[in-house]
Amino acid sequence: MKSRSKALVAGFAAFGIVASLAACTTPGASSGKTEIRVATFPAGADAAAYEAFAVQEAQFEEANPDIDVIGVEYEWEGPTFAVQLAGGSLPDVFTVPFTDAKTLLQNDQLMDVTAEAEALGYADKINPILLEAVQDDAGNIYGFPRQAYAMGLHYNRELFEAAGLDPDSPPTTWEEVREDAKAISDATGKAGYMQMTMNNTGGWQLTAATVAHGGRTQVDNGDGTYTSTINNPGTVAALEFLKTARWEDNSLGSNFLLDWGTINQEFAAGNIGMYTTGSDIYTALVRDFSLDPSVYGITVVPTDGEDPGTLGGGDIAVMSPAIDAATKAASVKWIDFYYMQRLFNEDAAKLDAKTLADSDQAVGTPLLPILDDETEQQRLSWIEEYVNVPRDQMTGFFDGIGAQTPVGEPKAQTQAIYALLDAVVQAVLTDQNADIDALLTKADEDAQALIDGN
Repeated sequence: MKSRSKALVAGFAAFGIVASLAACTTPGASSGKTEIRVATFPAGADAAAYEAFAVQEAQFEEANPDIDVIGVEYEWEGPTFAVQLAGGSLPDVFTVPFTDAKTLLQNDQLMDVTAEAEALGYADKINPILLEAVQDDAGNIYGFPRQAYAMGLHYNRELFEAAGLDPDSPPTTWEEVREDAKAISDATGKAGYMQMTMNNTGGWQLTAATVAHGGRTQVDNGDGTYTSTINNPGTVAALEFLKTARWEDNSLGSNFLLDWGTINQEFAAGNIGMYTTGSDIYTALVRDFSLDPSVYGITVVPTDGEDPGTLGGGDIAVMSPAIDAATKAASVKWIDFYYMQRLFNEDAAKLDAKTLADSDQAVGTPLLPILDDETEQQRLSWIEEYVNVPRDQMTGFFDGIGAQTPVGEPKAQTQAIYALLDAVVQAVLTDQNADIDALLTKADEDAQALIDGN
């Protein structure tokens, strides 16, 4: 990670504001201010993203002159997060996936913010399914849900056209995905479709595909115990799709070691025709990976089977319980300002949208609302004039997501089980003779052992 002074100077040299950044990084001890270190963007985010952050930081510090905000480059990654947390190298305010929250909560690694959330007055407006992800059994709150998504099928309109496909009519079934992927690969030599495979993301996307095919990888028994059900027809169908596309159609390219960052990079570079990930990815694709917005498209993930749905998720803004009371109070103010107020306060929503739009950042991307539907529709009406994303290229998602059943991610040992499933996906993509049933039977046994603590 880099300090704000290093990260922002690198990002903003062209804007000529190095001197003001240096002034902003005066340590809290010498300025008399409470200094808080807050997560910003992954390494490599473009200068415009940091410009928008600097403007918002200045807005916050003007309203809170006793607080000094220090931005820190940050990206959650399953294999390294635990080390960063144990080593104390995380910012005071950082974000974690919903799937990681329960484990952190059970390990007493999150700050209790119940009183603060209730005092701010919007705890009862948060989607109860999302709020539950940051609550313990007694209903205490340990974080602020700040962003949610449903899974989407993202596609490159330019590659569709090169293959003679209509980018305004994306595939609606898995068989059509396969056909279109082969057409793209045959016409362009690029991967027509690809899936993440490592750093827990392979298991994440396999779980999403399982849900889309009507399966579930884990059952909540309702008594505090969970049963692994990885070896089900939905998971088998998802892996059979990958196996067929890989070994019969040769439409998945040649790079089978991709995670969240690298698949986004490959997609933005025009090397992948289609892939699945959260519906909120547009911002990162444009901001962090330099995607040309004109080539982007998104539709819903195809569904089939007896009980299909779309996997949903998101992340929460949290703090370590190790920070002191003054840092906690200042951090809650930052979370409220930077993440929450824009959701339900008209002035804050408009200011946030205008600030982002003025800095060429995305406004109006497809998300699942954190708050109730009435509040969300009101927010959209407030920011309508600032929406700058190509929503006409996202109609497949907007038109179809309402008909899909949202399904939450598995609750028990989520990231550890995703890591197990990475190896399953990799095996299917690299071994033509991979035995899917044997792989899933072993994965079920290993997952249950993790759940049971064995």
